[in-house]
Amino acid sequence: MTTATLIDSWTMTRRGLAHWARQPVQVAVQLAFPVMMLVMFAYFLGGGMTVPGGGDYKEYLVPGTFALTMVFGLEGTMLAITQDLNKGVIDRFRSMPMARSAVLVGRSVLDMLQSALGLLVLLGVGLAMGWRWHGGLGDALLAVGLLLWLRFAMLWLGIFLGMAAGRPEMVQAVQILVWPVGFLSNVFASTETMPGWLGAVAVWNPMSATATAIRELFGGPGGGGDSWAADHAQLLAVCWPLALIAVFLPVAVRRYGRLSR
Repeated sequence: MTTATLIDSWTMTRRGLAHWARQPVQVAVQLAFPVMMLVMFAYFLGGGMTVPGGGDYKEYLVPGTFALTMVFGLEGTMLAITQDLNKGVIDRFRSMPMARSAVLVGRSVLDMLQSALGLLVLLGVGLAMGWRWHGGLGDALLAVGLLLWLRFAMLWLGIFLGMAAGRPEMVQAVQILVWPVGFLSNVFASTETMPGWLGAVAVWNPMSATATAIRELFGGPGGGGDSWAADHAQLLAVCWPLALIAVFLPVAVRRYGRLSR
């Protein structure tokens, strides 16, 4: 990547940061939503939840919520892309003497910054609720890396779907699909407590792989299991996002290149 491309990409990132500064309430709501989910499931519903093999449900829930947040950020990416498309912002950028890749690179950097900030907030809330990691610092950093790796894969899926949808209204249709996929996992409950066919589907969810992997790395309950996918969760937590990136990054770049032709 050339110096000019880096400068243009940073300019696009600064544009997004300026939007944050002008819309602090929206940023606060985006950060607060996963916190509300965590608190609701931990204190309102957690009393009736059990972890197979024993253990504190909050120790199981908090890492799962980390993974869920990385996936639910897909909607924000889609909305930002569709809004820029409908306002003609991307067309104006494409007509300017700037690197063509700067818009997508800037969008991805901004999303990763937002995801890292959201994860930091959740980590703080989890610690305040009594959650702790029981492994070393290296394992904890690796768990954070796997979470951001999943987010990096999801943002390219979001960029592609945003351009494919074309209108902010279509984001709602995708939301209807994202929520079932998010809950069809081991984020809130172990797949061992689900009906056999449903547990078999949920355990292969990419989010389940990341959630199980980071539970293992944090030393909490719920890591591993009886299936091959659960026993090799760390491997799948690397391979699933890699597969998503291999598919959606090139098609997103190709779709962007074909806009307004």
